[in-house]
Amino acid sequence: MISKNYHSGFCLENEAELFNEFIIENDFSVSGFSYGAIKAFEEVLNSSQRVDKLQLFSPAFFQTKDKKFKRMQLMFYKKDETAYCKNFLENITYPSNIDCSEYFNKGTYDELEQLINYEWNEDKLKVLIEKGVKIEVFLGAEDKIIEALMAKDFFMKYATVYFIKDVGHILNK
Repeated sequence: MISKNYHSGFCLENEAELFNEFIIENDFSVSGFSYGAIKAFEEVLNSSQRVDKLQLFSPAFFQTKDKKFKRMQLMFYKKDETAYCKNFLENITYPSNIDCSEYFNKGTYDELEQLINYEWNEDKLKVLIEKGVKIEVFLGAEDKIIEALMAKDFFMKYATVYFIKDVGHILNK
């Protein structure tokens, strides 16, 4: 059962309005931003309810990063959660001037560990396509969080990918 149509990113809540330009809101569309893209994907994958469109906004894509990078991210978070989250908010908004503090909801260590270690699986993507789900992926060319070009190359086989110039992770100027 689909619990909601939009899933928030790590350290954020109620930020869907940031994607109003792209988001499709109806009973048969599900979307998510960053960590929320993982949650949206898994929910649609494991649901028997009809979903026509899955929109993934800057999906958390760290499978190209090595174990050392992932360990360091978790270590920095554990050492100083506040500084980590502040730096994270600065990086997701780059290069825009958007203030995301009104959407801030401190993420947990477990959420960070889950998103940083998540592996997008081609077989799972194929299952969704076979179910008739159209997948859209939105990526910012100036993303400081993920390697957007590698994510684009990965998702291109399974989704319509929008690679947007001059925007970062939050997909806004």
